[in-house]
Amino acid sequence: MEGVMSWNERFAGADYVYGKAPADFVARQAWRVAPGSKLLSVAEGEGRNGTYLASLGVQVTALEGAANARRKATALAAERGVPLQIVPADLRGFDWPEAEYDAVLACFIQFADPAFRAEIFDGIAKALKPGGIALIHGFARRQPRYGTGGPGNVEQLYDLDLLRDAFPRWEVLHQADYDGELDEGEGHSGPAALVDFVARKPVR
Repeated sequence: MEGVMSWNERFAGADYVYGKAPADFVARQAWRVAPGSKLLSVAEGEGRNGTYLASLGVQVTALEGAANARRKATALAAERGVPLQIVPADLRGFDWPEAEYDAVLACFIQFADPAFRAEIFDGIAKALKPGGIALIHGFARRQPRYGTGGPGNVEQLYDLDLLRDAFPRWEVLHQADYDGELDEGEGHSGPAALVDFVARKPVR
Protein backbone atom coordinates (compact mmCIF):
# COMPACT_ATOMS: atom_id res chain seq x y z
CA MET A 1 0.00 0.00 0.00
CA GLU A 2 3.02 2.30 0.17
CA GLY A 3 2.65 3.16 -3.51
CA VAL A 4 -1.00 4.01 -3.02
CA MET A 5 -0.15 6.23 -0.06
CA SER A 6 2.42 8.21 -2.04
CA TRP A 7 -0.03 8.76 -4.88
CA ASN A 8 -2.69 9.70 -2.35
CA GLU A 9 -0.39 12.40 -1.04
CA ARG A 10 0.38 13.58 -4.56
CA PHE A 11 -3.33 14.04 -5.23
CA ALA A 12 -4.07 15.69 -1.87
CA GLY A 13 -4.07 19.34 -3.04
CA ALA A 14 -6.95 21.27 -4.51
CA ASP A 15 -5.37 21.53 -7.97
CA TYR A 16 -5.64 18.73 -10.51
CA VAL A 17 -2.04 17.50 -10.80
CA TYR A 18 -2.38 16.59 -14.49
CA GLY A 19 -5.13 19.07 -15.31
CA LYS A 20 -8.77 18.45 -16.12
CA ALA A 21 -8.42 17.98 -19.88
CA PRO A 22 -7.89 14.48 -21.26
CA ALA A 23 -4.46 13.33 -22.34
CA ASP A 24 -3.86 14.23 -25.98
CA PHE A 25 -3.61 10.52 -26.80
CA VAL A 26 -7.08 9.93 -25.34
CA ALA A 27 -8.59 12.82 -27.30
CA ARG A 28 -6.98 11.56 -30.52
CA GLN A 29 -7.99 7.92 -30.09
CA ALA A 30 -11.45 8.33 -28.54
CA TRP A 31 -13.12 7.83 -31.93
CA ARG A 32 -12.23 4.15 -31.68
CA VAL A 33 -14.57 3.69 -28.68
CA ALA A 34 -18.21 3.83 -29.74
CA PRO A 35 -20.85 5.53 -27.59
CA GLY A 36 -22.46 2.95 -25.34
CA SER A 37 -19.30 0.84 -25.23
CA LYS A 38 -17.98 -0.36 -21.89
CA LEU A 39 -14.49 0.93 -21.11
CA LEU A 40 -12.24 0.18 -18.16
CA SER A 41 -9.75 2.92 -17.24
CA VAL A 42 -6.78 1.57 -15.30
CA ALA A 43 -5.31 3.82 -12.58
CA GLU A 44 -7.58 6.66 -13.70
CA GLY A 45 -6.22 9.25 -11.30
CA GLU A 46 -8.25 12.44 -10.88
CA GLY A 47 -10.75 11.66 -13.62
CA ARG A 48 -9.58 13.68 -16.61
CA ASN A 49 -9.68 10.81 -19.10
CA GLY A 50 -12.68 8.93 -17.74
CA THR A 51 -14.92 11.98 -17.57
CA TYR A 52 -13.97 12.99 -21.11
CA LEU A 53 -14.84 9.57 -22.48
CA ALA A 54 -18.05 9.52 -20.44
CA SER A 55 -18.97 12.86 -22.02
CA LEU A 56 -18.84 11.06 -25.39
CA GLY A 57 -21.37 8.48 -24.24
CA VAL A 58 -18.91 5.75 -23.25
CA GLN A 59 -19.78 3.70 -20.14
CA VAL A 60 -16.63 4.19 -18.07
CA THR A 61 -15.50 2.20 -15.06
CA ALA A 62 -12.41 3.72 -13.46
CA LEU A 63 -9.98 1.79 -11.24
CA GLU A 64 -8.08 4.00 -8.79
CA GLY A 65 -6.26 3.19 -5.56
CA ALA A 66 -5.78 6.70 -4.15
CA ALA A 67 -8.72 8.05 -2.16
CA ASN A 68 -7.85 11.69 -2.91
CA ALA A 69 -7.82 10.95 -6.62
CA ARG A 70 -11.20 9.21 -6.39
CA ARG A 71 -12.64 12.18 -4.54
CA LYS A 72 -11.46 14.60 -7.22
CA ALA A 73 -12.60 12.32 -10.04
CA THR A 74 -16.05 12.20 -8.47
CA ALA A 75 -16.09 16.00 -8.24
CA LEU A 76 -14.96 16.37 -11.86
CA ALA A 77 -17.66 13.99 -13.09
CA ALA A 78 -20.27 15.98 -11.15
CA GLU A 79 -18.90 19.24 -12.56
CA ARG A 80 -19.24 17.87 -16.09
CA GLY A 81 -22.56 16.17 -15.45
CA VAL A 82 -21.43 12.73 -16.56
CA PRO A 83 -21.69 9.29 -14.95
CA LEU A 84 -18.40 7.75 -13.86
CA GLN A 85 -18.19 4.51 -11.90
CA ILE A 86 -15.09 4.63 -9.71
CA VAL A 87 -13.80 1.43 -8.13
CA PRO A 88 -11.24 1.53 -5.27
CA ALA A 89 -8.49 -0.76 -6.53
CA ASP A 90 -4.88 -1.34 -5.65
CA LEU A 91 -3.89 -3.16 -8.85
CA ARG A 92 -1.40 -5.51 -7.21
CA GLY A 93 -3.30 -8.78 -6.90
CA PHE A 94 -6.47 -7.23 -8.34
CA ASP A 95 -9.20 -9.69 -9.36
CA TRP A 96 -9.63 -8.67 -12.99
CA PRO A 97 -13.02 -9.32 -14.58
CA GLU A 98 -13.15 -11.66 -17.55
CA ALA A 99 -14.22 -10.56 -21.05
CA GLU A 100 -16.36 -7.72 -19.70
CA TYR A 101 -15.13 -4.62 -21.55
CA ASP A 102 -15.07 -3.39 -25.13
CA ALA A 103 -12.01 -1.26 -24.44
CA VAL A 104 -9.39 -0.81 -21.73
CA LEU A 105 -7.40 2.40 -21.29
CA ALA A 106 -4.00 2.46 -19.58
CA CYS A 107 -2.66 6.01 -19.71
CA PHE A 108 0.59 6.86 -17.89
CA ILE A 109 0.48 3.86 -15.55
CA GLN A 110 4.26 3.55 -15.30
CA PHE A 111 4.43 3.20 -11.54
CA ALA A 112 4.77 -0.57 -12.10
CA ASP A 113 8.03 -2.52 -12.15
CA PRO A 114 8.32 -5.11 -14.97
CA ALA A 115 6.75 -7.99 -13.01
CA PHE A 116 3.84 -5.85 -11.80
CA ARG A 117 3.44 -4.39 -15.30
CA ALA A 118 3.16 -7.91 -16.73
CA GLU A 119 0.43 -8.65 -14.18
CA ILE A 120 -1.45 -5.50 -15.23
CA PHE A 121 -1.09 -6.25 -18.94
CA ASP A 122 -2.38 -9.80 -18.36
CA GLY A 123 -5.31 -8.26 -16.50
CA ILE A 124 -6.04 -5.91 -19.37
CA ALA A 125 -6.09 -8.85 -21.78
CA LYS A 126 -8.38 -10.81 -19.47
CA ALA A 127 -10.81 -7.91 -18.98
CA LEU A 128 -11.31 -7.31 -22.70
CA LYS A 129 -13.94 -9.07 -24.73
CA PRO A 130 -12.68 -10.89 -27.82
CA GLY A 131 -12.28 -8.17 -30.45
CA GLY A 132 -11.96 -5.47 -27.79
CA ILE A 133 -9.18 -2.90 -27.90
CA ALA A 134 -6.41 -1.93 -25.51
CA LEU A 135 -5.35 1.72 -25.59
CA ILE A 136 -1.95 2.20 -23.94
CA HIS A 137 -0.02 5.45 -23.67
CA GLY A 138 3.04 6.40 -21.70
CA PHE A 139 6.60 7.58 -21.66
CA ALA A 140 9.28 6.16 -23.94
CA ARG A 141 12.59 4.89 -22.58
CA ARG A 142 14.43 8.14 -23.41
CA GLN A 143 12.03 10.20 -21.25
CA PRO A 144 14.43 10.65 -18.26
CA ARG A 145 16.58 13.04 -20.31
CA TYR A 146 13.61 15.43 -20.45
CA GLY A 147 12.69 15.31 -16.77
CA THR A 148 9.11 16.36 -17.46
CA GLY A 149 7.30 13.51 -15.72
CA GLY A 150 7.35 9.77 -15.29
CA PRO A 151 9.63 7.49 -13.33
CA GLY A 152 13.39 7.79 -13.54
CA ASN A 153 13.70 4.00 -13.81
CA VAL A 154 14.03 3.08 -17.48
CA GLU A 155 12.71 -0.44 -16.77
CA GLN A 156 9.30 1.09 -16.08
CA LEU A 157 9.20 2.92 -19.42
CA TYR A 158 7.96 1.66 -22.79
CA ASP A 159 9.13 0.89 -26.25
CA LEU A 160 7.05 -0.60 -29.03
CA ASP A 161 8.79 -3.98 -28.97
CA LEU A 162 7.87 -4.38 -25.30
CA LEU A 163 4.23 -3.61 -25.97
CA ARG A 164 3.97 -5.81 -29.06
CA ASP A 165 5.56 -8.66 -27.10
CA ALA A 166 3.11 -8.15 -24.24
CA PHE A 167 0.14 -8.58 -26.59
CA PRO A 168 1.23 -11.26 -29.07
CA ARG A 169 -1.01 -12.04 -32.06
CA TRP A 170 -3.06 -8.92 -31.38
CA GLU A 171 -3.92 -6.71 -34.36
CA VAL A 172 -1.98 -3.47 -33.94
CA LEU A 173 -4.28 -0.60 -34.95
CA HIS A 174 -1.93 2.26 -34.08
CA GLN A 175 1.62 2.49 -32.78
CA ALA A 176 3.99 5.41 -32.44
CA ASP A 177 7.17 6.35 -30.60
CA TYR A 178 7.72 10.10 -30.79
CA ASP A 179 8.70 13.32 -29.07
CA GLY A 180 5.90 15.70 -28.16
CA GLU A 181 4.97 18.61 -25.93
CA LEU A 182 2.94 18.01 -22.78
CA ASP A 183 0.67 20.63 -21.26
CA GLU A 184 -1.14 18.59 -18.63
CA GLY A 185 -1.06 20.49 -15.36
CA GLU A 186 2.01 20.71 -13.17
CA GLY A 187 2.58 16.95 -13.34
CA HIS A 188 3.26 16.77 -17.09
CA SER A 189 4.62 19.94 -18.63
CA GLY A 190 7.17 20.41 -21.41
CA PRO A 191 8.86 18.25 -24.04
CA ALA A 192 8.49 14.50 -23.58
CA ALA A 193 9.23 11.16 -25.21
CA LEU A 194 5.97 9.29 -25.73
CA VAL A 195 4.63 5.95 -26.91
CA ASP A 196 1.15 5.16 -28.27
CA PHE A 197 -0.13 1.63 -28.68
CA VAL A 198 -3.62 0.53 -29.69
CA ALA A 199 -4.30 -3.15 -30.38
CA ARG A 200 -7.28 -5.45 -30.84
CA LYS A 201 -7.64 -8.66 -28.86
CA PRO A 202 -7.95 -11.73 -31.09
CA VAL A 203 -11.47 -13.05 -31.48
CA ARG A 204 -10.23 -16.62 -31.02
